[in-house]
Amino acid sequence: MSTEATLLERCESKCELCSSQTTLSPFVVTPHTQVTVDHAIMLCDTCKTQIENPESMDVNHWRCLNESMWSQVAPVQVMAWRQLKRLSAEGWAQDLLDMMYLEEDVAKWAELGLDENNRKHVDCHGAPLEKGDTVTIIKDLPVKGSSMVVKQGTMVRNIGLAQDDPDLFSGKVEGQSMWLRCEYCRKK
Repeated sequence: MSTEATLLERCESKCELCSSQTTLSPFVVTPHTQVTVDHAIMLCDTCKTQIENPESMDVNHWRCLNESMWSQVAPVQVMAWRQLKRLSAEGWAQDLLDMMYLEEDVAKWAELGLDENNRKHVDCHGAPLEKGDTVTIIKDLPVKGSSMVVKQGTMVRNIGLAQDDPDLFSGKVEGQSMWLRCEYCRKK
C-alpha cells in the first residue's frame, strides 16, 4: 500500500486537523522533508493554505483544534500545538494550549519546527541577517533620549540579534551600544 493510501486510511479520508472531507493532500511536518506515515498528515486545502501563508489565517477556522489536539498521531499533535501557539493571543487558543499534553520527544519536535516558522531577522531588502554581520544604515536615525543621530551610511560591525524580536539588532555606533531596527539597515 502506498504512503498516501496509508495516510488516507489513518485519517478516514478526513483532514486530520479540521475533519473536512474535501480534497486532501499529504503535508510533511517540518523539519522532516519526506512524506512518510510518521512525518506527514493529510490536510484539506484550507488548512494547508493557512499554514503555508499565515497572513491569510482565519482564526475561527482553527477552533477545530479543540478536537484534533487529542489525536494519538504525533505529527497531528505537533501541527495542532504549533497552530495553537501561533494563535495564543486568542483566549480560547491559549486555554487549549494550556490543556494540551505532549510527550517529551513530540514537544521537542513541535518547538523545533515552530522556530523555523518564526519570522527571521532581515534587512531592508529581505536579506537574512546573522550574528556578527556588518550592516550599513540606510537613513538618518535620531536616537531617543539624546541629541545623537545615526547618520545614513554608518557601518555597524559585528551585530547582535534580539532573540525575542526579529525587528531589532544591536551594535556599537560611535562607541555606544544600542538597538536598531532591521528595516533601516542593508547587509554588506
